[in-house]
Amino acid sequence: MSEPVPRKPSGVRGAVVAILTLLLTAFVLIEVNRPALTPQAQLAAFALCGLPLCFLIRMKPGDPWWRRGIDLLGLLSAVASCAYVLYWSGFGPTTLGDRAGGETGLDITLGLLGLFGVLAATARVIGPALPILAGLFLLYAAVGPHLPELLFPHRGYSLARIASQGFLQSQGVFGIAMKVMFAYVFLFVVFGAMLQATGAIRFITTSARRLFLGTVGGAAKVSVVANAMMGSLSGSAVADAATTGTVTIPLMRSTGFTARAAAGITAAASSGAALVPPVMGAAAYMMLELVDPPVSYLQVVQAAILPALLYYVALIAMVHLHARRHLAATAESELEEPAEKVPVQAGVVFGVGLVSLVVALIAGRTVFRAVSVALLIVVLASLWHRSTRPDLRKLLDALSRIAQGAAPLVAAAGAVGIILGMVTLTGLGTRFPAAVLSVAGEGLLPALLLIMVGSVVLGMGLPSAVCYLLMAILIGPVIGQLGVPPLSVHFFIFYFGMMSMVTPPVALAAYTTAGIANTPIIPAALTAFRYALAGFALPYFFVFRPELLLILDTGRGVPGAIVAVLLGSAVVLLLSAGIVGWLFGPLTAPARAAALTAAGLLLWPPPADGLFALPNFLGIAALAALLFFAYLRTRHSPAAA
Repeated sequence: MSEPVPRKPSGVRGAVVAILTLLLTAFVLIEVNRPALTPQAQLAAFALCGLPLCFLIRMKPGDPWWRRGIDLLGLLSAVASCAYVLYWSGFGPTTLGDRAGGETGLDITLGLLGLFGVLAATARVIGPALPILAGLFLLYAAVGPHLPELLFPHRGYSLARIASQGFLQSQGVFGIAMKVMFAYVFLFVVFGAMLQATGAIRFITTSARRLFLGTVGGAAKVSVVANAMMGSLSGSAVADAATTGTVTIPLMRSTGFTARAAAGITAAASSGAALVPPVMGAAAYMMLELVDPPVSYLQVVQAAILPALLYYVALIAMVHLHARRHLAATAESELEEPAEKVPVQAGVVFGVGLVSLVVALIAGRTVFRAVSVALLIVVLASLWHRSTRPDLRKLLDALSRIAQGAAPLVAAAGAVGIILGMVTLTGLGTRFPAAVLSVAGEGLLPALLLIMVGSVVLGMGLPSAVCYLLMAILIGPVIGQLGVPPLSVHFFIFYFGMMSMVTPPVALAAYTTAGIANTPIIPAALTAFRYALAGFALPYFFVFRPELLLILDTGRGVPGAIVAVLLGSAVVLLLSAGIVGWLFGPLTAPARAAALTAAGLLLWPPPADGLFALPNFLGIAALAALLFFAYLRTRHSPAAA
């Protein structure tokens, strides 16, 4: 696994990275607002600038000769193949689409080199899991006739057909995943980098620190809130963890948290970045292409508001109860020293950026036009005070941050495009949904459990957006037959894909925070997973009570949304208490089991024409009893208090 936070490139390599990033940014800003190329030519040019960054930001002087050789071969393959597709899709006398099924030998050679270049780039910036998975799908397409029945055999395809489908045509590398990265996600990476260059991170951490001055577990709560605020403008768990973690992890360590706990809390908090409006993560923009019937960006943002709040409420509850149980002797004095003055100027730029983005979206601007306008306003607003005005060093830092944020996204989009191309070619995209539908015939809950397991297993080796895209494509044909709003199912998949950032063994957010905290990676990832566990019940609310996503045409309307929020809050409180083993005081094993059981009862789906099911009332009674007896036990036990 390559290091999740690479060193900033320097020297000639740094200059090349800065120039490529500047060209890429200018190209995307111009092309999405004033398109001049065909769609495939746009994506080929995007990959032509983006894939080389994957190698350039990772190369180090001390790399072994074999790695340098693979990097050079991958770099040349990516550049040559993307330039070839760019020429024949935008400037040549004919197009590659015109030659579909009759590609020349040169076409096939460049197509195979392009597949290698994408996989090499992905391995360099993300690690081996995703390229290995893409390689298995390529192998699946080639050896189809020899597979057992369990693995969905097919008639098999030649290398020429695989190269055409996977790279040369518009259903592979230059398909929906790359389109989403180009049209939506990249500009938000630029937007977040510019906001950071103006000092937004200092504004965020300072504001959060003053908010929790002197509270129990205050340092951990600072981390949670700072990551939520940072997530609203970055949408990236790794970027979120890397920027806030350098401040919040040492702060937590200084107030009694272990290195493992500090790394885990920060990783769990940063993993919710993809869920926080208005920026959100790549998967949110993929919904615009995948949800049927189509939804607008504002509908996706609106649907994410309450789940994001509940996720961070769950984390606040977890860290508060953890601090009460483990840091009771020292927590009272946390953060009592005067905090530094909140940088008002950076706060103004932060607020102007988010408000302008939201206003542009509400005014009906397209997503890419809205972020372009907001980006311009942020740049203009930053010029009014010297503390926020970007100088040359800040601009170079911003370009480096854009490169390190965009390169993994471009590589991941290319690799997942290969997978989706093979899924379409082999017919797996129609056969796998049939299996899911047969399970759904046993009831909605078994189908959801199958989807959850698939998302979590895929998430052990894939970035969250890739996990969501694969699962959404694979089960897309049956989503409309599950009997619930399609947006609910997509958010269900999206949420569990998001949890891949803290799901061992490949948990990129935990990898980042473990490096900052100087603690072993796997224990930190397991700790992060434990802190995020209280939020695992929320996706079932998305399906059982769609009103939580502000889908109000279900018959339960606004009262249903209110009930969903109240029950959701109670569920995350009970899960937090049961997992940590503390409420008003330490909980016995039976009390912890009762808390978890009560959470399950509150989670029970309501009838189609009502707000509550009988198990919900039992859960409410169990919650009241647990709170009452836990409080009484604390009142009569000075040691527990």
